Amino acid sequence: MASILPFPSPRTPRQPEPLWRELLGAELRRLRHERGDTLTETAEAAGVSPQYLSEMERGLKEPSSEMIAAVAGALDSSLLELTSAVAQGLRPAEPAAQPATGGAFALAA
Repeated sequence: MASILPFPSPRTPRQPEPLWRELLGAELRRLRHERGDTLTETAEAAGVSPQYLSEMERGLKEPSSEMIAAVAGALDSSLLELTSAVAQGLRPAEPAAQPATGGAFALAA
């Protein structure tokens, strides 16, 4: 009589979670582009150097809350609005519905 061997359930490899500073930078850049401002204009309004703002937007800096608030204000946003948008980016995407298969597959010889 043949043995029935269950196939292991396929596991989706876990993607590393995005870094908060990278999502923050992407949101800052999105807001700046939406306004049509240059890097220099926004940096000047926030009281930071264009180089520092560029590094923030590229996710290379871990800015203080004061720096984030200054840049948010220069973009006519609030710290709450900005951090809420970044937090939304951390939420996992809804998984696609999987058809019910009744469990494991098996082979019989």
